[in-house]
Amino acid sequence: MSVKDKINALVSELGNVGIVPVIKLDKVDNAEKLAKALRDGGINCAEVTFRAKGADEVISRMTKAYPDMLVGAGTVLSCEQVDAAIKAGARFCVAPGLNPKVVKHCLDKGVPFAPGLSSASEIEQALELGLDFAKFFPAEQAGGLPYIKSVCGPYTTMRFMPTGGVTADNLNSYLSYNKVVCCGGSWIVPNNLLAAEDWAGITKLCREAVDKMLGFTMVHVGLNCADAAEAESVADEFESAFGFEKKVGNSSVFSSTYMEMMKKPFHGKNGHIAIATNSVTRALYQLEKRGFKVMEGSQKFNADGVMNVAYLEKEFGGFAVHLVLKK
Repeated sequence: MSVKDKINALVSELGNVGIVPVIKLDKVDNAEKLAKALRDGGINCAEVTFRAKGADEVISRMTKAYPDMLVGAGTVLSCEQVDAAIKAGARFCVAPGLNPKVVKHCLDKGVPFAPGLSSASEIEQALELGLDFAKFFPAEQAGGLPYIKSVCGPYTTMRFMPTGGVTADNLNSYLSYNKVVCCGGSWIVPNNLLAAEDWAGITKLCREAVDKMLGFTMVHVGLNCADAAEAESVADEFESAFGFEKKVGNSSVFSSTYMEMMKKPFHGKNGHIAIATNSVTRALYQLEKRGFKVMEGSQKFNADGVMNVAYLEKEFGGFAVHLVLKK
């Protein structure tokens, strides 16, 4: 596989994860425990920064304990650190700035490199090196999402991983933009929890961040009716009882926006439940980790090629569940 293909594969994986914890772990013996805490919280990824001594050993321990974990090396400032990271099993390298010599050395080794960029000139240097994915650092201090949007006007192929000042509160603002692949941040693994070896606390922060990123919200319940006449009859009852306005569509009849009566039985023994999310693709990635599979052939995509509908295989109390992209 070429380096370009590896970069595209990395971007796809990072895009599914959405959040990349930036880790400075001083106690190497805690590597496996931290990796498990992240995974238990739904984040099977880590950027282990070389700001801490023994970072290569942390990477090695994490990748050996969990071979499927996407572990990269951060703050890679020299060719020697590149070599140490790759030897330890790092899948990618990241730096706060752009050093062409270090980037080229890493790419020549066949490993993706995401240099830190914060200006148009640096973006052009990255493009010259064959890169179209980079870290945007320090994100908030360098102009945040408005700056990323402005530079993506002339540099249409660039994709970014904003890091620096990203928090649970502004995460979804960044991820809502299609040129942002994922976000890096250390708020999920704060120093106080690492020092206290509070793995449950880190898992909790990860799960909260993932749930906030996905933003699950139930939007309506669909009932399977025998035919169009029954669908309209049930909708009339909802309107009569609760004032839910009836809206007749091609395949179903809605009562307000909360109840949908199917004109003929569809997925689910009794009907379906629609749950909206900020990203159907990321939601399916997380749900698969939680033991739920997508119903093959149920995925639909919008005009931009973004998945906007998908059903799960499992029924919940006789109801199929389908994800819809929030508008």
